[in-house]
Amino acid sequence: MTASVFDHPLLSGLLGDTEVAAQFSTATELQAMLSFEVALAKAEAEEGLIPVSAAEAIAGLAEDFVADLDALNQATARDGVVIPDLVRQWRAALGEHASHLHFGATSQDAIDSGMMLRLSEVLRILSQRLAAIIAALDGLETRFGHQPLMGRTRMQAAIEITVADRLKSWRLPLVELRDAVAALSGAGLPVQFGGAAGTLEKLGTSAVPVRARLASDLRLSDRSQWHSQRSIITELGGLFARITGSLGKTGQDLALMADAGTALLGGGGASSAMPHKRNPVKAEVLVTLARFNAVQISGLHQAMVHEQERSGAAWTLEWMLLPQMAVAAGASTRIAADLLGSVERLGDA
Repeated sequence: MTASVFDHPLLSGLLGDTEVAAQFSTATELQAMLSFEVALAKAEAEEGLIPVSAAEAIAGLAEDFVADLDALNQATARDGVVIPDLVRQWRAALGEHASHLHFGATSQDAIDSGMMLRLSEVLRILSQRLAAIIAALDGLETRFGHQPLMGRTRMQAAIEITVADRLKSWRLPLVELRDAVAALSGAGLPVQFGGAAGTLEKLGTSAVPVRARLASDLRLSDRSQWHSQRSIITELGGLFARITGSLGKTGQDLALMADAGTALLGGGGASSAMPHKRNPVKAEVLVTLARFNAVQISGLHQAMVHEQERSGAAWTLEWMLLPQMAVAAGASTRIAADLLGSVERLGDA
């Protein structure tokens, strides 16, 4: 048994998301940080800060380098971050060009920029899935939108509405979220590059041009360092929580409709004791994921308190929370698409 349900050998089938979780694998994380170093070396060579031959050698690490994971594990326990020993391993592989690797950068630059690269891919995945869910809701409206449905306020019968009216309350927040994801992706998540204390002191007048080249090569946005200003982290976490929350509302409604007989859901949900049952498992899990992320977002707001120029405590808390929130949002979109595809009937009998 693992400590996280998202990679549990059994529960991950219910709560996990392999496509989003892949962005938080060790291999993907190491590759993203190396991509930062390769792009940094290229930018610094173009600005004349390091030799072109050094940048080419650093680029070659992407094909040839194999990390010593045991050494990284032990070093991270000592240093609190993976980069010092990873840089040591990279430099050992580079030989004569070793001193030009990681020039002017700090651990946070590589780790945060690597995280933004991976989260950019997460946003792409979520964008595609939200579009598919919206299309599924449109399909349900075509099939069942005209059907009568008793509206309910405060869990009591109110006035008659149509299925289309309820579908609209599920659809509109998702359209807003799809647009919010598109806006973030379009603007580009921010590169992180500030050096030891956020001043890029080693680069002098080349600092801003190097950062601009670095951001362009990584397809991230060029922004001033944000070592201790963590609003982008809470913005992303908030987006994940809004996705799970909106889909949790859909799940809660469908579970109640299944109970009332105003929704018929296909698929699994078998009971070991009562073979006649068809439990609304996917609808329930959407509620669970919504509540999970609602809890985690408070932790990310705690992590905004990055003291002075860099915080070890707050930064580490982000690593514990944000990946799980991303996977929860991924699982929520995956499950919602399956759930909506299983709907056999909506509306009052």
